[in-house]
Amino acid sequence: MTTILPEGEDLRKATRWITEERAAYPQKTIKELIEGACLKFDLSPLDAEFVERFVREKLFT
Repeated sequence: MTTILPEGEDLRKATRWITEERAAYPQKTIKELIEGACLKFDLSPLDAEFVERFVREKLFT
């Protein structure tokens, strides 16, 4: 099985941060986690779209 990881350090940090935040704060919604990561890592709209798609498909299915 191959895991597709996002390219770019900020994208990797953002997905790692979302995973850690979800474990620490399970009451947060996916949307809150994604928005928080986008602000924290200053992601572009295109990067934010990628993170949302990646997180929903790989981490929350």
